[in-house]
Amino acid sequence: MSFSYRYLRNSFAFVNASFRVNPEDAFKYSNHRYLINHERKCGEKDVLLLLFVKSSSENFERRQAIRSTWGNETYIERTLGVTVRVLFALGLHPEPEKRRQLKMQLLFEDQRFHDLIQQDFMDTFHNLTLKLLLQLSWKETYCHRAQFLMSADDDVFVHIPNLIHFLQRIGHGKPKNLWIGRVHRGSPPVRDKESKYYVSQEMYPWLSYPDYTPGSGYVLSSDVATKIYQAALTINASFYIDDVFLGICAKVMDIAPKDHAFFSGEGKAPYHPCIYNQMITSHGHVSDIREMWRRVTEAEVSQISSGLIWRLYCAVAKVRLLCVPFLSNSYPCKAAFF
Repeated sequence: MSFSYRYLRNSFAFVNASFRVNPEDAFKYSNHRYLINHERKCGEKDVLLLLFVKSSSENFERRQAIRSTWGNETYIERTLGVTVRVLFALGLHPEPEKRRQLKMQLLFEDQRFHDLIQQDFMDTFHNLTLKLLLQLSWKETYCHRAQFLMSADDDVFVHIPNLIHFLQRIGHGKPKNLWIGRVHRGSPPVRDKESKYYVSQEMYPWLSYPDYTPGSGYVLSSDVATKIYQAALTINASFYIDDVFLGICAKVMDIAPKDHAFFSGEGKAPYHPCIYNQMITSHGHVSDIREMWRRVTEAEVSQISSGLIWRLYCAVAKVRLLCVPFLSNSYPCKAAFF
């Protein structure tokens, strides 16, 4: 059914009534025990950004790549002059034997880097909503002074200098009601039982979801993170599509996401210097994060936007890269004109 039909049929007034549960039932979803925690990670510093990376226990190499590139707190503070806290959100490996093997490895890793936050739920696709609640509750409890909260997958590349400059521009005067990412509007539930995104009619009988941003990467202002967490404590968190659950909580609080063309929803950003100047996130990086970091931090990239010739060249290049049908699934065509 068409986008407009789905939207016209849905006022989303159902959200309050349909997903509300009593506080005791809602609390059990966010009441998981910490196995690894760092209560003083934020301290009393003025933290601009608390950045949670959703990771799995066995993804040590991905975490290492992030620590040595865009998630390096020392680099960020020294080069960009702001305090950012980068943490990895983990559950338990679902296989008992593998879980036992990884337990000591994770403890050694955390003793060295002090950046793992692990709770005792099973780390599966159907528990991603629990991982979202981990991030929201940790921020509320241990890092309430952070101006922004970002959530990202561990296969996402974050252009941290661009992100920090963007947050600094909008961060003056303590911004309110900001939820930024690649917005999905009027998306219908997946009814194909073979898909991991399958949602039954019983669980969600309506034609479309409230607006939401993909869980691969989005940013919330501090007040929005608090409001969504408060809503989550009244909502049935057995709904396992975490980014849609975020949208449901936000709708309860009358918060709407704002679209940013350079948050990548699904695919990788094109490898091109004219893109690096504006990109915020790029999705689908497993083995090339270090190479991507080298590319975006080269001195030549910072000079791309200077001069009329370069601006004209980049205008043409971005149209070619982003506006040819089926060529790019990272940024929309409109991003070429920013």
